Amino acid sequence: MSLVIRRARPGEAGLVLSLVRELAEYEKLLHEVDATEADIDAALFGDHPRLFCEMAEWNGEPAGFAVWFINFSTFSGRSGIYLEDLFVRPALRGKGIGKALLVNLAKQCVANGWSRLQWAVLDWNTPSIEFYKSLGAVLMDEWTVCRVTGPALTALAQGAR
Repeated sequence: MSLVIRRARPGEAGLVLSLVRELAEYEKLLHEVDATEADIDAALFGDHPRLFCEMAEWNGEPAGFAVWFINFSTFSGRSGIYLEDLFVRPALRGKGIGKALLVNLAKQCVANGWSRLQWAVLDWNTPSIEFYKSLGAVLMDEWTVCRVTGPALTALAQGAR
């Protein structure tokens, strides 16, 4: 059994999108996926990529992925990684793939002098929460994620409210 973690390659936007959809289905959020293969391709492989993706392969087959981007902490004065999506296909869980993806991202943080690796987890996702805690993650219960989308985003952009 072999595990390889590597950066996503041009031409794999369709694969990345299919993994996004599998994750969204697991999270009961498939109805929220509007992204197209072209969107993913442009974000990962355009002239100035702002999104990155590590692919996990188990015995040469796609097993999961980590999609991330660089963020910044004004408190530490340094960049970090924000992990947007981490997903391992259900049949391949328990083989260390998720941990290997997180180790890879942690190594990138350390190698670049970045101050943190951060992500969000759904509060009902107990298996993931326990997994993250086992790796040393701290749940930041005092923080609440805020989001403005759709008509509310348009209204805010127009100065409404």
